[in-house]
Amino acid sequence: MVRRYKTSNHMFRSCILPGFISYQKKNDQEYATFCLAKWTGNAKINETVYLGRVVDKENGVFYSKKRGGLFTFSVKDGFGEAPEKEPDSGFGKRKAKRKEVCSLDYGDAFFLDGFLKSTPYYDVFCSIAPDAKDILLSLVYFYILKGGAREHMRDWWDGSYVCLMYPDAVPSGSKISKLYRKLSDPDLQLRFTRKYMEAVLSGSGIHGILIDSTGMPNAISMDKREVWNHDGSCDEGARLIYVCERNTGLPLAARTISGNIIDASTIANTIDDLERVGVCTDFAILDAGYYTDANIRLLHEKKIAFVTRIKKNRKLYKEIFNRNRPGLEDAANLVSFNGRVLYIKKVPCVLAESIEAYSYIVLDTKMQGLESAQALSGPIEDKVNREELERIRSMCGTFMMVSSEELDPSEILPLYYTRGQIEQVFDIAKGSAELLQLGLHSEETFDGHVFVSFLAVIICHLLQRLFLNERMTTSEALGALRNHKCKLYDNGDMVPYESKKKQNLCYDLIKVKPQKKHFDKCPSIW
Repeated sequence: MVRRYKTSNHMFRSCILPGFISYQKKNDQEYATFCLAKWTGNAKINETVYLGRVVDKENGVFYSKKRGGLFTFSVKDGFGEAPEKEPDSGFGKRKAKRKEVCSLDYGDAFFLDGFLKSTPYYDVFCSIAPDAKDILLSLVYFYILKGGAREHMRDWWDGSYVCLMYPDAVPSGSKISKLYRKLSDPDLQLRFTRKYMEAVLSGSGIHGILIDSTGMPNAISMDKREVWNHDGSCDEGARLIYVCERNTGLPLAARTISGNIIDASTIANTIDDLERVGVCTDFAILDAGYYTDANIRLLHEKKIAFVTRIKKNRKLYKEIFNRNRPGLEDAANLVSFNGRVLYIKKVPCVLAESIEAYSYIVLDTKMQGLESAQALSGPIEDKVNREELERIRSMCGTFMMVSSEELDPSEILPLYYTRGQIEQVFDIAKGSAELLQLGLHSEETFDGHVFVSFLAVIICHLLQRLFLNERMTTSEALGALRNHKCKLYDNGDMVPYESKKKQNLCYDLIKVKPQKKHFDKCPSIW
């Protein structure tokens, strides 16, 4: 069959057209060109015919203004009439051009959400209040990424990728207060703690606990606000007790008490609370404030091994110290710890009248010089007698610890100073998790805020461990990630900008990559 067809520039005559259709994509739209192989003398050339936009690739339907709209074309049959029935998907009509609405802070929120989802704790967090998941996670991310007064949270949320991930949050002062009151429910917190402990125990497990407390000065009208005197500092407010895992420092539990309750009277309830959620610990490291005969008996009855420090004003300290201070500076007692030289002497002892244990008298040679200069200058000026000066000098730079288990003197300090991990957790809580941002007006909202801060501390602690071996801190990483922006279009498309080296390093750590994404649900800023 010989077929003739007319184009705008060419007249081809062929039995079977020796050509093919080439397809190109531009701005999400596909276009087609017919290419015809032709010999001119000894040279082979391709002549092309532009077909226009592809409407129906399978049936060979195209659209071109120059050809008056829709038409068909195939390599075998050439051009044909338009199909009798036009497709229903708007073929032949120019696709509406999307319009960029704004840019959002993308990298920090995308990374933080991806990191939490990579841990066993994301589902636990989502189960806390399923009907308020968006506002809860948005608030936790606000504590970590921005901080400050919650009345400004909406401004941050509007400009952050968080508003796309959790569009139902739409923060407001009343909504946040309502959430705080909801989270203050003891039953809700108990359910969370049980699920959280299940997740912890399914992972690295719990190998002993650290217990300590810190003050939360405030002027909130509530029963927990009381005047306290702690380690010589006097203030008014509540106290916060944290329990952390000994090896990793992972926060396990938190609870608030009245400011005037001393540490020693809290340990029984703290251990009971842990047992209620399935944590039966076998080892505890305690600060000197928790040492009492009653607490030692409690730990012994529950078969919990312990290490704790003893204050110098206790009778037990004075008896053991006076009996064993002579000979402490013997070369056999020398121990090196963190580049410092110490003398440590192990002495068997009896605690709480009947419990056998071991005491460790420690002399820090560096601290001995510093404390001697302070402690002796006054007595020397007052011409105190020689015996009293010697007694004061012998106390300088010394402290004592007791352990229920026998340990080598070289092991006691590394073990006891794992307590530094709980101090780091308090630093995270006060510096990165908004613990002391207390613009609150009731005990309910106070307890809810402390709970949200605890969730933020868990994430911050895990982040700190993630970046432990990297050449950047958590705050440095999140600051760099905040500079990675994304474009937001009015049709719901989100397109991240190109990421830089430091940002890619962070993404690689948790094995995520920024990607274009479409959001059907648009926040109110659109």
